Amino acid sequence: MQMRLQLQTSQLIMRSKHKILPVAITGLAMLAMSHSASAQKKELGFEDIFKRPPAGLTNQLPFVTGWADNDAYLEMRREANGSMKTWKVNALTGKDEVYVPPVGTHNTVFVRENDVFIKSPEGVETRLTNDKEEEKNPTLSPDEKFVAFTRNNNLYSVEVASKKETQYTTDGSDVIYNGWASWVYFEEILGRPTRYRAFWWSPDSKNIAYMRFDDTKVPVFPIYSEKGQHGYLENTRYPKAGDPNPEVKVGIVPVGGGATVWADFNPKDDQYFGTPFWTPDGSTLWLQWMPRQQDNLKIYAINPATGAKKEVYDEKQKTWVDWFKDVYFLQGGKGFMVMSDKSGWDHIYHYNMDGSLKTQITNGNWRVKDVLYVDEKKQLVYFTARKEATTRFDLYKVSLKGGAPTRLTFGDFSHDVKLSPNGTYFVTTYSNLKTPTRIALLNTNGKVIKELGNAKGAEFDNYNLATNDLRTYKTRDGLELPMTIMWPLHMEAGKKYPVIISIYGGPDAGTVYDTWKNDLSAQWLSKEGIIQVAVDNRAGGHLGKVGMNYIHRNLGIHEIEDFMDAAKWLTTQAGVDASKMCITGGSFGGYMTAMALTYGADVFTHGIANYSVTDWALYDSHYTERYMDTPQENPEGYKNTNVMTHAEKYKGLLRIVHGTMDDNVHMQNSIQLVDKLENLNKHFEFMVYPGERHGWGGVKRIHSRDESYRFYYQNLLNKPFPAAFNQK
Repeated sequence: MQMRLQLQTSQLIMRSKHKILPVAITGLAMLAMSHSASAQKKELGFEDIFKRPPAGLTNQLPFVTGWADNDAYLEMRREANGSMKTWKVNALTGKDEVYVPPVGTHNTVFVRENDVFIKSPEGVETRLTNDKEEEKNPTLSPDEKFVAFTRNNNLYSVEVASKKETQYTTDGSDVIYNGWASWVYFEEILGRPTRYRAFWWSPDSKNIAYMRFDDTKVPVFPIYSEKGQHGYLENTRYPKAGDPNPEVKVGIVPVGGGATVWADFNPKDDQYFGTPFWTPDGSTLWLQWMPRQQDNLKIYAINPATGAKKEVYDEKQKTWVDWFKDVYFLQGGKGFMVMSDKSGWDHIYHYNMDGSLKTQITNGNWRVKDVLYVDEKKQLVYFTARKEATTRFDLYKVSLKGGAPTRLTFGDFSHDVKLSPNGTYFVTTYSNLKTPTRIALLNTNGKVIKELGNAKGAEFDNYNLATNDLRTYKTRDGLELPMTIMWPLHMEAGKKYPVIISIYGGPDAGTVYDTWKNDLSAQWLSKEGIIQVAVDNRAGGHLGKVGMNYIHRNLGIHEIEDFMDAAKWLTTQAGVDASKMCITGGSFGGYMTAMALTYGADVFTHGIANYSVTDWALYDSHYTERYMDTPQENPEGYKNTNVMTHAEKYKGLLRIVHGTMDDNVHMQNSIQLVDKLENLNKHFEFMVYPGERHGWGGVKRIHSRDESYRFYYQNLLNKPFPAAFNQK
């Protein structure tokens, strides 16, 4: 625990099983205890932090991947030869055995040398296609008799037994994509985990639903590569705010082939379609729809035979509505469940199949995170939520009829839960800022069956380590928000220390949680005398949708003012050097950093802005307009949130960093800021990473890290950059 060099009350934590017992200790007493204890402990050196942690500092935790069945969980273990093997472990007895999937099920499909292969649980591989063209996103039908995939932007399937191919579409081109997502859908709606897949098998394996994208009217954005003698352009259909979006049609085609049945929508309308959901019997496709304004979410039931649609859900909000990640259908046509933030907080709602509300299952000023399991027999819903504290997650159960939920996890910890298929057991990975991560097996009566692992090694307590404090700050309009602070390891009374604030800052993307931070590099900066801070703003998720609604049509202003208020509060704390207030982040965090050194230039003195948005008119349509509306509808909002608008205030030192082939936040953003600062005769730094996208790895990652450290040494610590960083 870090010392605060003031007379104040702190706490030591004593644990008795799962009870937390606070014991008050005065600041002076803790100071004496800390100095005495620290003098007897070892410290981590450069090699320990950046090369290889010392033996005994931490333990490897078991890698629990899920559940084999209702009574046994799955654990990946490394064998003596270095390979990984999955073991099945009985929850009650602890008996383990090598996991063998049930015979005849759980085949896997993949692409090798551009062709589709299927692999049986026994490891037998069979080639299903054999041509020169590349197949993408092979996906097994639920009955495992077919594999659907895309080739040259057309949709196909191949029958596993006969290897017979069926081609469903023929108009794929460089602007027409069938079952392959247009860029903005991949990035913002369907999501990166889909790998551009935009087709969905029905549960009965009789039909495939897919999206057809027409990018003809979407503007082309050229991305330049410097490779070779002449370089080349990579042209992407990328709709920026206010630009034409792709025209989209949603179709359903029988597995055996034939004409596509199109859902009854006009593709010329300015609209979006979200991830669809098949009803459990495969008889109906439920399709999410929004207008371009994104303030109204509807679900339509689509008839696969005719394409006719029937509205089953309608939600409107004054700001924006988010897509549903899932729809849960209850058995026997007893309705469906969704999670909505329409009350200002994320909660679970039970609707009848006709769309009429039956029950709001959870309510209150707290947020449900995920529904894990619905026990329809016992009429229980198991879910995770941020109820005890906004910085922690717990597992709960609640009646389908509503009422007070029951907490199933324990202690002042944040829990990451894997629930067994029938809700009998769960494995929790838990920690807090002061407690290294542990893993335990419990039943859903809350009884601990077995502790499975503890990351705290036998030598952990013999090392002098800096830890994080969880604090709160108040905004100028009275909101209370969290931050974490890691104070310098060897803090001296009367001495001032520089601050590094690491942020992201985007909507519902907070980073401040009461969980163990296994980041040894932070120990180095703490030893060197830097105060390290993480801060969340009002839109970061702690205040639910209520907090996010503040930012509508003015994305970035409330957020940067919150960060300014947090920094001003820091300057009132003993030991904080207000003349060295550094902020850093990437993507939205880069935007926040650029705003901090311009809009917030009276507070922030240094910053490193990585692959940053600098003008919301330069980012994609769906993300930007969700919060800002279009530039035509909100010109003042776009002007006010533009970094270049505030560039004349710039007076500190900003380093701008970008990859030249970033296809998400184009380097155009940083170039326009560079141009503005040069025209104002401002001093700044600019670092480019040739050929890199939205972030980078490998040797460029090491270079970027070391250059950031060099920036800190030169400008915050005012001492030479350690030679150890330059050694291979």
